[in-house]
Amino acid sequence: MQGEETKKISGVERAAILMLALGEKDAASILAHMGPKEVQELGLAMANMHKVSTSQMETVMHSFVDTLRNETSLGIDSDEYIRNVLTNALGKDKAGGVIDRILLGRNSKGLEQLKWMDPRSVAELIRLEHPQIIAIVLSFLDSDQAAEVLSEFPERVRPDIIMRISTLDGIQPAALQELDEILEKQFSGATNVKSSGLGGIKTAANILNLIEGSIESNIMEHVMSIDQEIAQDIQDNMFVFDNLIDVDDRGIQTLLREVASDQLLLALRGADEGLKEKIFKNMSKRAAEMLRDDLEAAPPVRLSDVEAAQKEILTVARRLADAGEIMLGGGGGEEFV
Repeated sequence: MQGEETKKISGVERAAILMLALGEKDAASILAHMGPKEVQELGLAMANMHKVSTSQMETVMHSFVDTLRNETSLGIDSDEYIRNVLTNALGKDKAGGVIDRILLGRNSKGLEQLKWMDPRSVAELIRLEHPQIIAIVLSFLDSDQAAEVLSEFPERVRPDIIMRISTLDGIQPAALQELDEILEKQFSGATNVKSSGLGGIKTAANILNLIEGSIESNIMEHVMSIDQEIAQDIQDNMFVFDNLIDVDDRGIQTLLREVASDQLLLALRGADEGLKEKIFKNMSKRAAEMLRDDLEAAPPVRLSDVEAAQKEILTVARRLADAGEIMLGGGGGEEFV
């Protein structure tokens, strides 16, 4: 395309063309420095890019050439390219959900439009739908937006929605078709939607992590009364061992006083370096040096043993948090004075 059509390229489309032109490795390096929403918006534009003209490329690259004679396409399998770039940039676990949303949202204008609506409007739009449809919609939204939407629902229905999100093992074509038809009536745009692995325990946990504390507690109480195993799985995913890095120094020191040294040694075998350094910083110099030496000299251990030790420490952390002695997450809530 040339002339007037070239001038109509939006900012995100220009960025998408640049990413496609750079190649997987360089594009992944750039995406790694972007936030989740930026990655998702840019990835969606990339997924919709099938052919890029030379004139469009000239505009995006700020070429010194005045005109280019022949149009060309990048000849890229967009879906595969998106998967490779996002996986390289974010890692397999983080990229999975973003990819699902990009490839699903590309074929469903209604779902994408929901992300630009305020939470109260989204809740109003779907409040009379079947709880399973509501669960699918919240699974598709970003966790912070989903948390705000969930807060707009009556207290009595929130636990059921969280339960459905937790047990949502992908989205079946029939359910997607139903959602597609509902949104088509509202936005007159959704078409063939792909199956996607949205939902699950982690999605429910992420939503609850970002919802107001008293609402979260009430939901978890109801979920616990319905299914203790699911409730425990959600709780385990709401605050994992590496999240301890967000606990303030005073809280870490309080926690360390309650944890046996051999238990800490085992748990740290599976921790990232940032958390290890935070632990060392909150110990005496001698104790930190001894722990470092023990970690270096320790023989291989089973992953299940490491995870068990981490869960025991998390249990202690939750007990201390419930007693008001430490504050998990570092942010939110009231300050201690």
